Amino acid sequence: MTKGLHLYDVIRRPVITEKSHGMAEDLRHYVFEVDPRANKIQIKEAVERIFDVDVLKVNTMVMPAKRGRRGRKFYIRSKSWKKAVVAVAPGQEIGLFNV
Repeated sequence: MTKGLHLYDVIRRPVITEKSHGMAEDLRHYVFEVDPRANKIQIKEAVERIFDVDVLKVNTMVMPAKRGRRGRKFYIRSKSWKKAVVAVAPGQEIGLFNV
């Protein structure tokens, strides 16, 4: 890990939606909100050490901020955040998503 970014600071929370639940069941892909400064290597290392699984692939994307509008004025409803989709080896799973 790099300086300033601890193992448990990399992964912020799991993203549990209908789509991510389906991905977890069918494809063994799990979705997490991660720190915007974290790279794919740090995310892979954190998931492997925290959940004790073998990570095959990590895809990351920055989700843009959502804007709202009241009359002629615009405001930010939610700030931008970074999302990581983690593929796990066959036969392994992360129990956090089996709710």
